[in-house]
This record gives sequence, structure tokens and C-alpha cells, in this order.
Amino acid sequence: MAIDITKVLKKNQSALLEKWMTNQLADAGLRDDLMSNEDLRVESEELVNSLVSAISYSNLDNAESGDFDQVLEILGGISISRARQGFSPKETGLFVMSLKDALLNLLQQEVKDAKELYTLSNRVGRLIDHFSIATFETFIKGREEVILRQTDEITEISTPVIRVWDGILALPIIGTLDSARTQVVMESLLTEIVETGSSIAILDISGVPTVDSLVAQHLLKTVSATRLMGADCIISGIRPEIAQTIVHLGIDLSQIITKASLASALLYAFRSLKLEVRKVNDGNRFAVKN
Repeated sequence: MAIDITKVLKKNQSALLEKWMTNQLADAGLRDDLMSNEDLRVESEELVNSLVSAISYSNLDNAESGDFDQVLEILGGISISRARQGFSPKETGLFVMSLKDALLNLLQQEVKDAKELYTLSNRVGRLIDHFSIATFETFIKGREEVILRQTDEITEISTPVIRVWDGILALPIIGTLDSARTQVVMESLLTEIVETGSSIAILDISGVPTVDSLVAQHLLKTVSATRLMGADCIISGIRPEIAQTIVHLGIDLSQIITKASLASALLYAFRSLKLEVRKVNDGNRFAVKN
């Protein structure tokens, strides 16, 4: 006669939870810096309760059964939460695998027939393995969302448009320019030109490590878009090695105003707007006048 696994698990539900908690707390890689033992117990108890309620002898071989929808939902929530908290894929996977160890240990204690134990253990093992894979897949999706969000935040921080004077904007670019980032740079710059009515924009590339033909094309696109908005564009931060690279690549920047430093570009912008920069009497401050 087949063992009624539902009765076995319900009878030993508390023991299963305690065994699983013991496995987790004994793990040398336990991240109690990211989650308290109390929160870990709450998560574990919720999952055990759902699994024990859902599992039966007839659905052991069908991990896609609707009976396990709540189990998968709980695992999905745990995976996303752990991805955001900073757990590694291995740590999240071991969370489920330690449950498998606890389940198999319980079956060894409760099922005396060796053949039945072997069959039941294999079926339970495959079921938990499926849950483990589903957990890992959800975790990866959660981690990708975190990475994309952080990338967007870093991009926004690294492309600030600064209003340095009435009619003058500066955009210091740090890091490598690619197509996606160029789009962000252009959108930020053009939006600020419209909002401030500025007539001069300075692109400072002092923080760009290298300039190749692709980066140069991205810069040219940004300059063209700025001109279409009715503003002049100055590229500053042209270091000697970058100047040599541009010449070797045969890139024509003759129609673009370029300066070696942001200070030089700013001075050029002042003169273009017929502004004069001079020291005040104490010699430690500067004043700008029309």
C-alpha cells in the first residue's frame, strides 16, 4: 500500500520546519547580516505550510500542477526579495535545497519499506529540484531588474547638465559613450536647453578615457542635435593623446569648437556672449560683467 505523503507531512509538519531551520542556521554561509533569524523563520514557515497543504501522492510528479501555484508564488516573492537584498544565487538556491534535505531526512524516519522509500524520495527530490530551478530563474530576473535600475541611476548621475551661467550649460561626461548613453546625454541636454533658453552648451570629455570613431560619431550626433535647437556647442577636455587619436582616425572636427579645458571653453562662452571676466580688487575673487 502506497504511503500517504500528505498525512506523513501534516503529522510531522512542525518537525519538518524545525529540521529545515536547523539546516539553515547550521550553514556557515548564513547571511544574518541581510536577514534576521526571525524573518528567516517566518519565510520558512510560510513555505512549509503552503507545501504541506498542496502536496499529495498524485501530484508529486507534476510540478506544474495548479496545486503548487501558491508555493511557486511564495518562492517567487522570496527570490525577488533576496535579489534586492543582495543575496547570491547560490545562497538563494541553498535555501530551497536545504528544504529538500529536511524532507528526505523526514521520509527516511517515517517510511520503513526500502522500495517505497526509494521511490518516494526520488519523486520528492525531483519536485523540489523543479522548485529550486524556478526559484533560481526568478532570482535572476530580480537581479537583472536591480542591475538595470542601478545602471539607469548611475547614467543619470554621470551625465548632469549644469547651468554655469545665464545662457551657458555644461555637461561633463564621465566614462565611455555608447549608443544608449548618448541618447540619455542628448535628451538631458536638449531638455535643459529648452527649459533654460541657453544658447551655448559645453560638452566636457575630460572624464572620457578614450575616443574612437564610434565615440566621435556619438559626439557629432550630440553637437548636431544641439545646433538644431539653436544653441552653439563647444567640446572641451581634448587631451593631447585624444587629439592624436582623432587625427589618426581621420575624424573631422573642424566645424566644431574644441578647447583643451573646461576653463578655456567657459572663457570662450563668456566672450561669445560679450561677457567680461575680471578679478576684483582683493585679487581672490572674480566678477563677470556685460
